[in-house]
Amino acid sequence: MSTVYYVGTSLDGFIATPDHSLDWLTSRHIEEDGPQGYPAFEAGVGAIVMGAATYEWVHAAVTEAGEGWMYDVPAWVLTHRELAPIAGDIRFASADSDDEVRALHAEAVAAAGGKNVWIVGGGELVGRFADVGLVDELVLAYAPCVLGAGAPLLPRALDLELLEVDRNGDFVVVRYAVAR
Repeated sequence: MSTVYYVGTSLDGFIATPDHSLDWLTSRHIEEDGPQGYPAFEAGVGAIVMGAATYEWVHAAVTEAGEGWMYDVPAWVLTHRELAPIAGDIRFASADSDDEVRALHAEAVAAAGGKNVWIVGGGELVGRFADVGLVDELVLAYAPCVLGAGAPLLPRALDLELLEVDRNGDFVVVRYAVAR
């Protein structure tokens, strides 16, 4: 079991534009079953922790497509706002202190049943888990673009150990372990 930050990023380290758009990411080609592809990653996930902005993006996408929640595992959405619900195992929470982050992580690990916990969306969110030593790996899919500004990949200093590098479609996908 690992806690993994799996995300697409621009070459200059942004995960969304200043206006929260992901068009730069979704317009690029990636092989779903290619090296370090999403379906294989998702199969190993037993719980998800995401930020409110990521949840809102997913909510808008599935609503527009007339679909429901896409995950079959428990998901915690960290927020201080009231968000529109989607049918599924979605738990709205806040984790304002290090102890609350640890408690939420322990709950997600228990729910994951031996599978990975995926922290998705929001470098600040991931940073909160990294600050208390609860991120094990980063899987970064580097898109062939430079955004110049936006939501940062991870607004923290973090030492990493390179584990794997692959090309998948237009992306370079790199897997790192967090150096302890």
